Amino acid sequence: MSFFTNNATDRCPGRINGNPVSGLCERVCIQTKKVFDACMRQTQEDGITLTLTGFTPANPAFPLTFISAKSTQTEGVITSLQIDPLPDRPRFARVQATVVVPMEVLYSDANGVPGKAQSSVTLQQDIVMYIPEPSIIPFGIEAVVSVVAPEGVTVGDTTFTVSCCVTIIMKVVMNTELLVPSYGYAAIPPCQEYSQEVCAGFFDLPVYPGAE
Repeated sequence: MSFFTNNATDRCPGRINGNPVSGLCERVCIQTKKVFDACMRQTQEDGITLTLTGFTPANPAFPLTFISAKSTQTEGVITSLQIDPLPDRPRFARVQATVVVPMEVLYSDANGVPGKAQSSVTLQQDIVMYIPEPSIIPFGIEAVVSVVAPEGVTVGDTTFTVSCCVTIIMKVVMNTELLVPSYGYAAIPPCQEYSQEVCAGFFDLPVYPGAE
């Protein structure tokens, strides 16, 4: 089965039917990352330079023809972080950061051989976010990113200029221990084995044809 395959037990994740309080049995302390604030920006960035390294296969024949590029991970690398509290807005701050996004670039070389290489996109962030009050456990800033570059042009043997579609979610987070209501431990059902059932249609046939 699985949590969502023919499994109707009330000890499994899924949509609640009926009274949501029914079955609550304890308060559970969980260690998790709490998000205090988050915001999303979606932009088109033109004129982005991608400098290629780590060619696969090695030693391509130049010039290269750009095919596409996309981010290789969802977590951006934050550098040059600066947080300045706003004097006229308690618990808010100006957050400035550089977010580096690793990229994989697809191309074809002068001989028509397809290949890929590594690069990165650097994005500047200058935003206002809610900041929790001072505490022993420090908060942090994280970036969730997704970048695709559907078109670009060659400007050098190892350089492309591209237009990028960028989605970036900035978060103020902290590792915490939270108290949450619980229905107890989940019931883990057995897995449903995959099979093509090649004989199913044949076995469904009647032994003899129906009367005419």
